[in-house]
Amino acid sequence: MKYDVILIGGGPVGMMLAGELALAGVKVCVIERLKETTPYSRALTVHPRTLEILDMRGVKSKLISKGRLLSGGHFAGLETPLDFSVLDSSSNHTLFLPQSETEKVLEEWALSLGAEVWREVEALSVHQDEDGVDVKIAGPNGETTLRSAYVVGTDGARSLVRKHADISFEGTDATFTAILGDAVLSDLAPMSVISRITEKGLVSIMPINDHMYRVLIIDMERRNISKDETVTFEEFRSSIIRTTGSDLGLNDVKWMSRFGNATRQAGRYRNGRLFLAGDSAHIHFPAGGQGMNVGLQEAMNLGWKLAGAIKGWAPDWLLDSYHTERFPWNTALLRNTEVQTLLLDVTPPITELRRMLARLIQIPEANYQIAAQVSAIDVHYAPDAEAPPHPLNGKRFKDLSLKLKDGQWINSYPFLHKGTFLLLHFHFNEQNSGQWETYSNLQVVHASLAEADADWNDVHTALIRPDGHIAWAISLSDPNPMQTINEGITRWCGHITD
Repeated sequence: MKYDVILIGGGPVGMMLAGELALAGVKVCVIERLKETTPYSRALTVHPRTLEILDMRGVKSKLISKGRLLSGGHFAGLETPLDFSVLDSSSNHTLFLPQSETEKVLEEWALSLGAEVWREVEALSVHQDEDGVDVKIAGPNGETTLRSAYVVGTDGARSLVRKHADISFEGTDATFTAILGDAVLSDLAPMSVISRITEKGLVSIMPINDHMYRVLIIDMERRNISKDETVTFEEFRSSIIRTTGSDLGLNDVKWMSRFGNATRQAGRYRNGRLFLAGDSAHIHFPAGGQGMNVGLQEAMNLGWKLAGAIKGWAPDWLLDSYHTERFPWNTALLRNTEVQTLLLDVTPPITELRRMLARLIQIPEANYQIAAQVSAIDVHYAPDAEAPPHPLNGKRFKDLSLKLKDGQWINSYPFLHKGTFLLLHFHFNEQNSGQWETYSNLQVVHASLAEADADWNDVHTALIRPDGHIAWAISLSDPNPMQTINEGITRWCGHITD
């Protein structure tokens, strides 16, 4: 059986990437060991930049209908919250939603676009050659081998793909562990929130719904227990008592897990026809709820590039840009989670440092900077060296309010639902623009700004990448804008036209 891309691992990152590829007409298959979507809440936070990219695919509203919007976040559980409401984004909030629900929505989206999902199937080996990749699998019908042009490992920290691609996983082992669980706490009033750090440890309790709570505990008496040791109900209960003074009416635990602060990153995200995304590429302490979000953003970055290579329009440098663009931002992610774990100590100096930082991030500019980092609103890529300089080149594309030629007002993100490039052309009367319409991977929109925007006032035309970053923008002062536009389209969208 022949596929264009096989994804090994059907968590949220695998399903997001499957949807991206299927949207582009790529024949994609997801290999997943589990019979059903995980029933556990796991990652609970969908951050602003992730909501933006899901909005670009028309998926955001369905997720929001299942979760709860929050205006803030936190950094290391400091007393001063991060204020996401001031972010320059149409999604200036987080979505509190169990990962199980996020996975279901993304899988439904991928399946609706034609992706295949093979469940109760395990990948045994991955072998690439010059022409493709063989994936040996085992499932209910025995063993067989699938063939594809590319394989992406979205298979977690112990990634089979990373191992068979001979890619290093560099970093540090865990120095402590924490406990995570979803529990019924009958002594708490509905929707109660607890965040506390004392000499006994740290406890954070957030409501999942009216009766179920997410509980995270760093118990100073239990922080040196191996990650591989199973958490028992009695241990969970005793840790709650030590850190809060009561068991809070604990009478049921749906799920428990132990995790550590091991921090590692793959030395490269690509080896030939094999790629890594999500936890297969990096692991870290889940501080600030950033991990799943970064993985979904990686899927958005990689999907259209793989599709371009398969469809034949992508320039040679495009696939390599996946590692070049994502690796430094993920390095920054690992550093910020390491800083947060340092702040989780209960020694007097760290306690005082926490108080100091909590006061400092009351300053709006400081709060904004950290909020932008945790939410990934600050992510931007290096400007294209072949394009004329412009301040917007490589930046994240925010949702603009546009006025079309017929006078209709519309937001820009719906134009990205098809997963193609978007050419925003702000000059209706120029000749020879009809040739742009012949590109199958490019949508052309002739419009003007419905509302003044300082960042966009000097833009003649801009090319928006399928992942919602600005490939290039050209200034109103460009001496030969039509030539610049045509050269820019050819560089990014290729020579192949309908």
